[in-house]
Amino acid sequence: MSNIAVTHAEGGLVHAAVVRTERVTPNMQRITLGGRDLERFEFRGFDQWFRLAVPVENARFDNLPDRFGMSGYLRYLSLPKGTRPVIRNYTVRGFRRDPAELDIDFVIHGDAGVAGPWAAAAELGAEIALIDQGCGWKPQPAGSVLLVSDESGLPAIAGVLRDLPRDTVGHAVVELFDAADRQHVEAPEGVDVRWVVRDPHAAPGTVALPAVAGLDIRVDDVYAFAVGESAIATGARRQLVGRGVPKTHVTFCGYWKAGKAAG
Repeated sequence: MSNIAVTHAEGGLVHAAVVRTERVTPNMQRITLGGRDLERFEFRGFDQWFRLAVPVENARFDNLPDRFGMSGYLRYLSLPKGTRPVIRNYTVRGFRRDPAELDIDFVIHGDAGVAGPWAAAAELGAEIALIDQGCGWKPQPAGSVLLVSDESGLPAIAGVLRDLPRDTVGHAVVELFDAADRQHVEAPEGVDVRWVVRDPHAAPGTVALPAVAGLDIRVDDVYAFAVGESAIATGARRQLVGRGVPKTHVTFCGYWKAGKAAG
């Protein structure tokens, strides 16, 4: 579930190639994309996300739609199944110009899924394409912020912390299944960043949601942003609204659902 609106960028489909690959933590692979076409990409910061066309065997990129609204999605589905890339949603972890480079962090779960195994084995020069879909971060007037995520939402939380005004105050709770996956984040001094670790076999949210419940926040003066596994995103929203935070002041998005393959 999500209350994040999709924004179809004017730039349309952008073609790129893998120029660097690095295992930044035990369970996170960073893929850096480059290429001339990436110069058209409009970096907006915060939790900017995009549709990523992940290469599979015999995948083509020359016949993909230029937008991914309803008509674009139907066109994508009409492509021969054996040649169309797999579409997944990812967040911009970092972007630089001169030359244009875009970083993407992939959570690696062994051979599970499509994007993670591709990222773990990606070769330099591998072709890929993406379509910018905007930002979910749409803050309401409030005296403080509250950010909540699991490991899949870490790139979004890191981007928001990086781009917040430096006088922002509040809390961030990031749940990981491995403490070694903690990353450096550029948080304002007034934002308390808490890293909590669940048992690798426990359900996402097992530690983050109790941590959020224990925070001392002004429910009438906070803007909350909760992303990651569905139970964390919807659970945080349910908890905060139940405590009195207006629904308009809680942005949430379930990036994935435990036990269910990504669509």
